[in-house]
Amino acid sequence: MKKIIFSVLSLCFVGISCSTGQKIIDTKLSLSDKKSTKELVVFYEKLTHLTEKGILFGHQDDLAYGVNWKCEAGRSDVKEVAGDYPAVYGWDLGGLENKSANNLDGIPFDKMRQYIKEAHQRGGVITLSWHINNPLTGKDAWDTTPKSLASVLPSGEKHEKYKAWLDEGIQFIKTLKDRDGKPIPMLFRPYHELTGNWFWWCRNNGSPEEFKSLWRFTLDYFQKKGIHNLIYVYNTSDFKTKEEFLEYYPGANYADILSFDKYQYTDPLKDNSFVEDCQKQFKIMNEIAQEQHKMMAFAETGYEAIPFDKWWTHTLMKAIGNYKISYVLVWRNHGWQEKEKKMHYYAPFKGQLSEKDFVEFYNLERILFEKDVAGEKRYKK
Repeated sequence: MKKIIFSVLSLCFVGISCSTGQKIIDTKLSLSDKKSTKELVVFYEKLTHLTEKGILFGHQDDLAYGVNWKCEAGRSDVKEVAGDYPAVYGWDLGGLENKSANNLDGIPFDKMRQYIKEAHQRGGVITLSWHINNPLTGKDAWDTTPKSLASVLPSGEKHEKYKAWLDEGIQFIKTLKDRDGKPIPMLFRPYHELTGNWFWWCRNNGSPEEFKSLWRFTLDYFQKKGIHNLIYVYNTSDFKTKEEFLEYYPGANYADILSFDKYQYTDPLKDNSFVEDCQKQFKIMNEIAQEQHKMMAFAETGYEAIPFDKWWTHTLMKAIGNYKISYVLVWRNHGWQEKEKKMHYYAPFKGQLSEKDFVEFYNLERILFEKDVAGEKRYKK
């Protein structure tokens, strides 16, 4: 039985006093899109309030498939282990640019739309990423052909093509509406892991000014096209200093949440570097977040196949430490990968080694799943 009850939260929005007469959170927080829908503003306020209460747990592609199953109504590996859906659902738009019926991981976009609407109706939070193909070569997002980033800027040779690609994403986002026909408030994390070197938009493939121009153009273009229901998540991978985190940062007026991605690759019983590195990065990011009045998130993480039975309570929680973050999301449960001849999943399923520890993780007061937030009616004021 979870200990946290949020029935009173509907009375306690940002800038509104509770019975104590005390303000709940910093009212300097504001959205970068000044034309945000009323529903997005309320969603942002309540999401910020929830950050004061705990950390929302998320899972990529949670409803679409799991280990040894695919597209079965109501199924979720997370729910089958913990008895509850995740609070945050991650989805990727890769494939829309080519007018594909399925995304890059094989999820039909019509099914994705259905899952997003279902999760939203239950009170879940939606976050979108986009492994958009390389516009210069037409190859996938991992093609780092030089000058690919520059090619999509307003003066670039692929600028018009890129706008057409963005239009496909915009068109899909406009179909994501609630039962009242209003746009669903969501998080959007474009050009993720930008401090890496594996995507065409990463730092090895463009100058800081070129990346900032790309980011600002994209957000401005979305808003020009009538998209006002997105919270924008700025996302890096590794960084060692405050200056490195901010080198490609487009500015406080073009981001709402600060985040990074980091995965466990070594045995945590022999190597504590994952925890140590996360703590260092959270310390740096927290300083920036406080200065700029931003929320923080651990936008992607995980330990493939989770071979350590206490990873959730012993490793992940230590990696986050005492920092207040909005959400933590683990990657997808693909299952068996024939090409690589190995299992690929990041959340436990029934019978998996870390199942018991995941239930303990679920029961932590600080960790929030869908039931913890669903009764809050976060999208209405």
